Amino acid sequence: MDALVTTDWLANELGASDLRVVDATYVDAATGRDPAAEYERGHIAGAVFMNLGELRDTDTDLPMMLPSAEKFASRMQSLGLGDGSRIVLYDDSPWHTSARAWWMLRTFGAHDVAILDGGLAKWKAEGRELATGKEQLRHRHFTVWSDRKGVRDLDQMKDVVASGNAQVLDARSAARFTGEEADPRPATHAGHMPGAKNLPYGGIFNEDGTYKTGDDLRRAFEDAGIDLDQPIVTTCGSGITASTLAFGLHLLGKDAALYDGSWSEWGADRTTKKVTGA
Repeated sequence: MDALVTTDWLANELGASDLRVVDATYVDAATGRDPAAEYERGHIAGAVFMNLGELRDTDTDLPMMLPSAEKFASRMQSLGLGDGSRIVLYDDSPWHTSARAWWMLRTFGAHDVAILDGGLAKWKAEGRELATGKEQLRHRHFTVWSDRKGVRDLDQMKDVVASGNAQVLDARSAARFTGEEADPRPATHAGHMPGAKNLPYGGIFNEDGTYKTGDDLRRAFEDAGIDLDQPIVTTCGSGITASTLAFGLHLLGKDAALYDGSWSEWGADRTTKKVTGA
């Protein structure tokens, strides 16, 4: 299974015994949307709802830090996602949050994971059928496992900035990156990490919400000043849209690391250096 699958491919695979489809839509509560309720009103047949807002470390004030491996495995089992499953993720979020679910699943040991290109919007635009209500779930075994080689913490990022041993790529908007726009989080400085490059996450998508691929995708990263042959760490505001850049790099055969605390940690920490301007 490719990392990026089409609506035609998924429609043909629905019902396969090893296939699990997951709605990974997440939006900020301030939008007034309720992704869980939206899921019940209409989802791809057989899909389960992964609540990313709850699938996090609740022992920290940071918004979207990875949960423990044990918590993650328990939630996956309760969703019927287990060892040997082929997992296809989709979302209906402006932040393309299925990429965050993809990154988490890979971090916790699931490798046969794909994203539906264009998400639920494309599926609906093509007039494909939706199911309503909740799906009946059967627990499946999900092995507790964590591989954090692709995760960076605050101390590691301080070393990256000091040494320049990896490129830092920020997925936030240009105005947030330069500091022209104030950070929405209280007591969080504006700006970016010293030496960071900026590629707003929307830059790796086509107008219809599908991912750019091939030369178009490669050009998006290179135009942002990224050398694809050198190590890369992605970051954003809370670790969500950084995942879209990590997935885009994966499509190009490049496995980037991700700074999980992102700007909500770096920008609020008094010991870190911040830069404003382009």
